[in-house]
Amino acid sequence: MSEYDYQDLGLVAGLEIHQQLDTATKLFCNCPTEIREPSASTRRFTRFLHPTKSELGELDDAALEESRVDREFEYLAYDTTCLVEADEEPPHRLDDEARDVVLQIASLLDMEAVDQAHVMRKLVIDGSNTSGFQRSALVAQDGEISTSDGPVGVEDLMLEEESAQRVEETDEGVVFSLDRLGIPLVEIGTRPDISSPEQAREAAETIGMLLRSTGTVKRGLGTIRQDVNVSIAEGARVEIKGVQALDQIDEIVRLEVGRQVELLDIRDELRARDASVGETADVTDVFEETESGVVGGAVNSGGKVTAVPLFGFDGLVGREVQPDRRLGTELSDHAKRHGAGGIFHTDELPAYGVTAEEVAALRDAVGAGDDDAVAIVAADAETADLSIEAVAERAETALDGVPEETRGANEDGTTRYLRPLPGAARMYPETDVPPVELDPSEVETPELLTEKVERYRSEFGLGPGLAEQVAYGRRMPLFERAISEGIDATFAAGLLESTMTELRRDDVPVENVTEDHLLDVMRLVEDDELAKEGVNDVLETVAEDPTLTADAAVEEAGLSGVSEDEVRDAVSDVVERNEGQVKEEGMGAFSALMGEAMGALRGRADGEIVSDVLREEIQKRA
Repeated sequence: MSEYDYQDLGLVAGLEIHQQLDTATKLFCNCPTEIREPSASTRRFTRFLHPTKSELGELDDAALEESRVDREFEYLAYDTTCLVEADEEPPHRLDDEARDVVLQIASLLDMEAVDQAHVMRKLVIDGSNTSGFQRSALVAQDGEISTSDGPVGVEDLMLEEESAQRVEETDEGVVFSLDRLGIPLVEIGTRPDISSPEQAREAAETIGMLLRSTGTVKRGLGTIRQDVNVSIAEGARVEIKGVQALDQIDEIVRLEVGRQVELLDIRDELRARDASVGETADVTDVFEETESGVVGGAVNSGGKVTAVPLFGFDGLVGREVQPDRRLGTELSDHAKRHGAGGIFHTDELPAYGVTAEEVAALRDAVGAGDDDAVAIVAADAETADLSIEAVAERAETALDGVPEETRGANEDGTTRYLRPLPGAARMYPETDVPPVELDPSEVETPELLTEKVERYRSEFGLGPGLAEQVAYGRRMPLFERAISEGIDATFAAGLLESTMTELRRDDVPVENVTEDHLLDVMRLVEDDELAKEGVNDVLETVAEDPTLTADAAVEEAGLSGVSEDEVRDAVSDVVERNEGQVKEEGMGAFSALMGEAMGALRGRADGEIVSDVLREEIQKRA
């Protein structure tokens, strides 16, 4: 799709950034925040969730639609799973460490903290919480960040519990893992001050930098998620959930603007045609002898085929609104929410085994003419009825233009329908957790990552590239700890960034190397108990057997330190074996013999010591 004049279209966008905090325990219990493989679970239990009314007796639209999908939720529990996580015990008090980190974030965002944080329940019945709601507390308001296109206001900062991790979908429902449930999570909501895709990405990058500046946020895939709210002047607010990568945000905004422009154009054409949506109907008889595998499979298994005539829609159901996504795809998304595999429509038929004769009979059955379209669903009776009604409802909104809704981000930057936008009816007070007094003066404002880069360059002499790598890297807190112990900054930075990257590229399982391993290796080098040349071998040994300590890995790798006398003996042997070369080339033989000497010592001696001894031995014989 072409680039648009976003100002002329009246583009308005805002961000919601969700970031997991790297605290020792979860937000409302003392369980660890470690993520494990589902295979490590020790037991399972199931739940069915239902919507509840708000304090005013209202039902949230999003929760109501979710409840129409009858599903069983299965939860994988672990040896650390407690009664709070299983929703069999009330939550404990809000975690102090998470409170302090979120106050640091509020300071970095120039926000005003509230006097008391009151925990609320946010109704969520998609199975991602065992309780049927997510606990959330407002911590601060009215902040601001700077971008090259002007300031972007930060409306609110929430402290919440992370949801359970979706593992798989089954015929009965969804399987979730409980190890993620309850991890402290901050939600940062900006004002709708963003006016271009590029500004959206820059704002997200700035907020991400501020969050990482605390040194207390989790890193890696899935630990930060961006939701993007997008609308244009004649369109509607659409919330796009689950954007994983920062470099995808600008493309998502562009494609959503394009989708809304296309939907508005379709609306105008539908109105010009005086289009309408007809009554749904059972058209199973039309397909009793069909050769279509999908349709025939549903009919032959006792299901049915339902249809809805879309008067005046001919040619528009197949119209592209995003790359490889059409208005028909939008209708199909709604059918899928109710269990259907999708829809067929006459803009794409005959095809998929459906013949021209069956298409003609289908049109006759629902009273559709050449200017009309027909959409069908083939499934079991209940699914077919619910799904075609959902298709009809979505087709009705096409007459109005762009529906307000929540959509999910796809990997290619396009989006799919998830559910209606939630409303205020899903929020109500949490009576099991007392309010928390907030005092921002009790926490220090962290140093920004941009400031760290400059400090690492000026104070420790790191090059600009390495300084930025360390400051923005996930091991920045470990680097800070190492240099606080007096470990050489250049060595520490190189080990944490260059050495670990090199080992990873050599397919060494560096994920098994813990921070304690890394720090202990640095200490051994600093104390002259391990030569720098032996670091790679020790780390590789630990990676292959993470039960080893750094000291044990040194022994295992055969890298225990040698005395200076042993170094001199080894170097002398090398020089004697190459005596002819030494007499002929003198110090010109140094480079070749240095490699041989280091090989003979197998990384057990520091290179500088070996170098000094080798020079002496060559000078004796030259």
